[in-house]
Amino acid sequence: MGKIVETPLMKQYFDVKRQHPDALLLFRVGDFYEMYGEDAVIGAEILGITQTRRANGVSQYVEMAGFPHHALDTYLPKLVRAGKRVAICDQLEDPKMTKKLVKRGITELVTPGVSINDNILNHKENNFLSCVHMEKGQGGVSFLDISTGEFLTAEGSVDYIDKLLNNFSPKEILIQRGSKKRFEESFGTRYLVFELDDWVFTSETANERLLKQFETQNLKGFGVQHLTLGLIASGAILHYLDVTQHTHISHITTLSRIEEERYVRLDKFTVRSLELVSTMNEGGTALLNVIDKTVSPMGSRLLRRWILFPLKEVRPIEARQDVVDYFFRHPDAKEFLDIQLGQIGDLERIISKVAVGRVSPREVVQLKVALQAIEPIKELCEQSDEPSLRRIGEQMDPCVVLSERIGKEIQPDPPALLNRGGVIAPGVDAELDELRTIAYSGKDYLLKVQQRESERTGIPSLKIAFNNVFGYYIEVRNAHKDKVPPEWIRKQTLVNAERYITEELKEYEEKILGAEEKILSLESRIFNELVTAMGEYIQPVLQDANLVGRIDCLLSFAKIAEQNHYIRPVVDESDVIDIKGGRHPVIEKQLPPGEPYIANDVYLDKERQQIMIITGPNMAGKSALLRQTALITILAQIGCFVPAESARIGWVDKVFTRVGASDNISVGESTFMVEMTEASDILNNLSPRSLVLFDELGRGTSTYDGISIAWAIVEYIHEHLSAAAKTLFATHYHELNEMERSFKRIRNYNVSVKEVGNKVIFLRKLVKGGSEHSFGIHVAKMAGMPKSIVKRSNEILKQLETENRQNGISSKPIKAITTHAEGYQLSFFQLDDPVLSQVRDEIKNIDVNNLTPLEALNKLSEIKRIISGK
Repeated sequence: MGKIVETPLMKQYFDVKRQHPDALLLFRVGDFYEMYGEDAVIGAEILGITQTRRANGVSQYVEMAGFPHHALDTYLPKLVRAGKRVAICDQLEDPKMTKKLVKRGITELVTPGVSINDNILNHKENNFLSCVHMEKGQGGVSFLDISTGEFLTAEGSVDYIDKLLNNFSPKEILIQRGSKKRFEESFGTRYLVFELDDWVFTSETANERLLKQFETQNLKGFGVQHLTLGLIASGAILHYLDVTQHTHISHITTLSRIEEERYVRLDKFTVRSLELVSTMNEGGTALLNVIDKTVSPMGSRLLRRWILFPLKEVRPIEARQDVVDYFFRHPDAKEFLDIQLGQIGDLERIISKVAVGRVSPREVVQLKVALQAIEPIKELCEQSDEPSLRRIGEQMDPCVVLSERIGKEIQPDPPALLNRGGVIAPGVDAELDELRTIAYSGKDYLLKVQQRESERTGIPSLKIAFNNVFGYYIEVRNAHKDKVPPEWIRKQTLVNAERYITEELKEYEEKILGAEEKILSLESRIFNELVTAMGEYIQPVLQDANLVGRIDCLLSFAKIAEQNHYIRPVVDESDVIDIKGGRHPVIEKQLPPGEPYIANDVYLDKERQQIMIITGPNMAGKSALLRQTALITILAQIGCFVPAESARIGWVDKVFTRVGASDNISVGESTFMVEMTEASDILNNLSPRSLVLFDELGRGTSTYDGISIAWAIVEYIHEHLSAAAKTLFATHYHELNEMERSFKRIRNYNVSVKEVGNKVIFLRKLVKGGSEHSFGIHVAKMAGMPKSIVKRSNEILKQLETENRQNGISSKPIKAITTHAEGYQLSFFQLDDPVLSQVRDEIKNIDVNNLTPLEALNKLSEIKRIISGK
């Protein structure tokens, strides 16, 4: 790339670019947004547009890429999704009004975490910007979704912050300059981070910025004043909004504490392995996909939050269940609400756009439709016999004055853009109506002029038309040009005709064009006055959005319960988990038509059966049983009905899983290391109210090590009163079945199979007692393993089982293959095989250095004779 000469335009560009050097700058030039230099190279590659050069002085050029300004909504999302920060630089004055270089400035900085653009946002999930501030092993974190106004904060250990980051999945995280390495060591490298200056991360700066935002004397009313680190993180987020030119944020009216003590702890391993909101494998189905029957974006976003934050208190859980029950008993109400909710749209994000002054006429009408749909919802809720639903209805505010004003002032089907005109309804403004009459009855007037002039001059083919060069004109064919009156002024000569203008047409043109300009100006003023007035309703509309989301989630629970035959579980203060006929909510939906899901019972308590050790072959359904127990518990504690014949859930405070190997080999950790790290995390955080699922723990190391570690972990959970968690332990180690004899609250179970001839049939039924062997060889055969290996595996298994019965775990070597059967030779020199010993001795006695080819062949023939026994 050649050296960039600073022409006036380029100098202006670099002055703007210096404000945000790390952002891609979209620089408005006429009807295009242009990128220069390195930005052009990066932008062209992401957007798939042509990279060119802009001539820039003698023999100079600069790399350039660009796109039409009206295509911003198409191209901007692509840049943001690629993880880029994008500064939008617009023309701040009309080019027609100045003879100098047009003034330009940054009007918005769009980043992955700060956007209100519909094409960037996913309506099913929040778009959180986060900030993390760490001090001495403790951290403060805040989350803000500028598109909805939700603003949350919390404080705690590195583990707790990590769990929140994992659950909220922020699109961008702010940290203190210079702390990126420390952040990545604690939370990994998968997040997009941006560093802010040190001075932003102080209590004084944060408090000042927060008090300015909320216009209060202190923060006591929000219940967050004691979260020093959380407040620093929250203040830093608001500072970042100032930096990114997002100053219209009146919809951010409160800062809420994430109340850790109210919610079940689900660490990131549990969320991932239970596939609560996303799947580990492409094409899989998450629990959220199965139970999400919401019809509004607010409901969809709230349901995701509910799944990741199940409740611990019984009463709020029962309040949700009561509403679901009500919908079950009143199908008409359920159907009616479903229709009404479907009309509401993204109320939360529309009112947030009102706050930032970026709402379109079409969205204003959608707001009116939403508010009108809320009226009957409020009425139905208030009249119901369900107290929780009545409370929701009482809190709703359909903002009748606002919806009526929108209905009166805005056309029912306005254009998406204000500058297209036709937004304001007739009868709102007398001057506007008059100007419209002038502007839009023009065709009739011109036809009259055309007819009159044709009759006056005797030119039958005379016609009046318009172009952008000289406005309205009269066109006369050459055959009649001698009839043209002298007062007409000739403007253009064509091959077959002449074009003229008249004083009358010029006056009319000025009147028409002036009217169109005035119409747009008036419509803009009236619309902006309405938007300003709508700003007064931000708080009640956000409240409505929240309540609509809540009803939508509970309605979704009722729909899914009816469709999938779920029942209402009993959630209580007991320490019992008693699931009868439990099913896996995801797997049962993926079975072929007509194939029933084999349901199972699970019972856990603190007195008789605290730990279930579950053995059984691979593919028998041990993992599914473990997962379904956790999923049923989580569903119960979010207020949803569950897939079972009956269920009693003594609320749990934490759910831990060690299911499957989640290798971190890319960062140098083996399967076994990951297993042990996750197991340690579980054991260090257990409580008597926890639910723990261990699946095949210890398989990443040798059999003896694995059995020893598994035994010690089960013993610890059983013996330590502070860690006496309800536990399901699926294992291949049949030796663990011995524990039932020594520990009173451990019980053996197995997932049964049936042997028919030489085949195995998986019954997927949980029965009492341990299983004797694992049928791994049968599974290998089903997977298509070569027959020779399956056959040899069976031989070795028989030898091991025989010797194990005689001597306990055998230290005797396995007999090698001594025939020339198909397969691989596992070991050549087995000392206890006389034939192989003889072969070994023959080979050892050969003098290789003095052996002739003929002698070698004879020796091979001799060895072959020994092996074949001839």
